[in-house]
Amino acid sequence: MGSERYVKQGIPLVAIFLLLCPAQAVAQLLINGAGATFPYPVYAKWFDEYHKRNPKIQFNYQSIGSGGGIRQLQAGTVDFGATDSPMTDEQLAKSKGGVLHFPTVLGAVVPVYNVKGVAGELNFTPEALAGIFLGKITRWNDAELVKANPKAALPAAPIVVVHRSDGSGTTFVWTDYLSKVSPEWKSRVGANTSVSWPAGLGAKGNEGVAGLVRQTPNSIGYVELVYALQNKIPYGRVRNAAGVFVRPELRSVTAAAAGVAMPEDFRVSITNPPGKDAYPIASFTWLLIPVKIADARNREAITAFLRWMLTEGQKLAEPLGYAPLPKSVVDAELKAIAKIQ
Repeated sequence: MGSERYVKQGIPLVAIFLLLCPAQAVAQLLINGAGATFPYPVYAKWFDEYHKRNPKIQFNYQSIGSGGGIRQLQAGTVDFGATDSPMTDEQLAKSKGGVLHFPTVLGAVVPVYNVKGVAGELNFTPEALAGIFLGKITRWNDAELVKANPKAALPAAPIVVVHRSDGSGTTFVWTDYLSKVSPEWKSRVGANTSVSWPAGLGAKGNEGVAGLVRQTPNSIGYVELVYALQNKIPYGRVRNAAGVFVRPELRSVTAAAAGVAMPEDFRVSITNPPGKDAYPIASFTWLLIPVKIADARNREAITAFLRWMLTEGQKLAEPLGYAPLPKSVVDAELKAIAKIQ
C-alpha cells in the first residue's frame, strides 16, 4: 500500500494522513445554526448553493423554531441563530458579547383552512381572525365570516383552531398582527413567540401546523406562505388597514415593507402597515450573528456568506415564495457586516 512506503521512510502517521487525504477534506469547515422554520426552505437552498460554490464550507441548519434558535445562540451551542421575531432588549442583554440582526428575506403568514365543501379563496376580516383564535367565533357560518364571503357555502360546522405548540417567530408575527387589530387580543393574549392560547390544538413547526390543518376537516391555522403552497392548502385574503382584502403574494408583501422605516439595528415590525396594496401579516426574517466570533475561519466564512446572501442569494428567494430585500436594506446590511469582530 502507498502508506507503507512513507512508514518505512520514518514519516509520522499524522503527516502520512495529510499527504494521502484530499486537501478539502482536511480543511472542511462546518458552521452550525438553528432557529426559524418560517425561512427554512430558502435557507436550505442558500446553504446548498453556497456549499456547491465553496466546497470547503458546510452549513448545518436545524429548523427548530425561533425560540429554540435564540436559546441555542445564547447558550453558545451554535454559530448563528435565526428568528422571525426580533430579539427583545432583555434577550439581547442576556447574550454575551452582543448579537446583530441581519434581515434575509420577506415573507407572509397566511390563514390556511380545510373547510368541507369550500374550495375557493375565503376573505378574512381582522375581527374574524381575532374572534376565531380567541375562541369567540366557533362556527364557519358565523355572521362575521358570511358577511365577508357572501357567495361561499359556509357550513354550520364547528371551527377547529390549529396553532403552534413550540416557541415560534411565525406565532410572533401572527399574534403581533392580532394585537394591533384587536384590543381584546392585546389585553388577553398579547404578542410573543409563545402565548397562552384561548382555543385550539397545538402542532410543532410550520410543517406540523400545515399537516394538521390538511388532515383535519373544518380546521384553520396559520403558516408561512411557502408551506401553504407546498402542501396545496387553501389560504385566504386578509382585509388590510386600508380596508382592502389583499391576497398574500410577493407584490403585496413587498408593499408591506415599503411604508415602514428601517431602524439602524434592523429590528422592526411591518404587520398591519398602511397602503391599499399591502398584505397585513408580513414580516422580515433575521439571521442572528454574534458580534464577536473568536475563530477567524468561522468569522471569515460567516461574513463571506452574508455578503453572498445579500447579493447573489437574493435571486433565489422569489422562486421559493419569498420577497427579496429592498435595495436600501441590502445596502445598510452590507455596511453592518463590518461590525462583526
